[in-house]
Amino acid sequence: MAHPSIDLDYLKARLTDLLNTPSPTGYTDEAVWLLCRELERLGLDYELTRRGAIRARLPGRDARPARAIVAHVDTLGAQVKQVKDNGRLELVPIGHWSSRFAEGARCTVFSEGRTWRGTILPLKASGHTFNEEVDSQPVNWRQVELRIDAVTGDRGETLALGVDVGDIVSIDPQPELTDTGFIVSRHLDDKAGVATLLAALECMVRENRIPTVDTWWLFTIAEEVGLGASSVLVPDVAAMVTVDNGTTAPGQNSSEFGVTIAMADQTGPFDWHLSRKLVQLAREHEIPHQKDVFRYYRSDSASALESGADIRTALVTFGIDASHGYERIHETALRDLARLLVAYAESDVEIGRDAKTMSGVKGFTHQPMDDQRG
Repeated sequence: MAHPSIDLDYLKARLTDLLNTPSPTGYTDEAVWLLCRELERLGLDYELTRRGAIRARLPGRDARPARAIVAHVDTLGAQVKQVKDNGRLELVPIGHWSSRFAEGARCTVFSEGRTWRGTILPLKASGHTFNEEVDSQPVNWRQVELRIDAVTGDRGETLALGVDVGDIVSIDPQPELTDTGFIVSRHLDDKAGVATLLAALECMVRENRIPTVDTWWLFTIAEEVGLGASSVLVPDVAAMVTVDNGTTAPGQNSSEFGVTIAMADQTGPFDWHLSRKLVQLAREHEIPHQKDVFRYYRSDSASALESGADIRTALVTFGIDASHGYERIHETALRDLARLLVAYAESDVEIGRDAKTMSGVKGFTHQPMDDQRG
């Protein structure tokens, strides 16, 4: 079959829709509705867990050993820790990110019954007042506060607005799609991954491509707090490819261009056979790619294994500059990644034994060994 034709305009349109739908972990319902409407438009059957993780099935020529491809729709954010005496809000982060990237951010507080706009500021925000202390104050979440755009000068007035401890705060993404192909925004981790899954699905439906085996397309809602794909898998799934961001930074081999295939993260190596299969597919389909290892990183793959799933896992990424900050990617990396996902869904099953959760040693895999022993 001809190379898949990924509709980049469709991908960017879905990404824009996702970015404009707030979904910090714990406040993902509307993003779930958005995805469900799109899956229905594509004609896919899907189901939701109680809390809203989605699994959609694209039937294959055979049912097993089924595959899964996963991305997470939840993002970083914040939560009200305290309503302060001055009427402003102390925050704690949702997910792991530095208050350095929160300073100056515009945001929305989801309070009881309505929303309020505001800005996250350092405690010493005025250079005209604090002079050099603006630059020397510590960087941590206790050193910032949220200023609500409402007439409020003390704790009682803020509480009267309906704002209270525990309210969710969504950080504005401020997306910009440039004419040079760069996409700059907060929350590209992992809404760009979700849009890439949709683009691969749209291509397979439009071009009537049938996966080799049943392929489950998963969208999780709590990856940023470590839960991820812990409760959305079906028993038939033997292998799962996670789609998330790679980190383009000094000391890393990731790139804003092509696909970055992760060989390991802080939880250890990914499955040897599945990772190398993805590398080989990238070579065969002439998809630009590189490999990387991440020290301070975990994904949906880790949460699936920690929940007890005995599956092969791998991680493929789009390179992000300034991850968990004001992020940047290039649109061609998303297109290349979507091509790899289609290639994976259409690829042969090499390890037929994986169709069963338990069996004898017949058909078990081998890994190369050096036969020249001293």
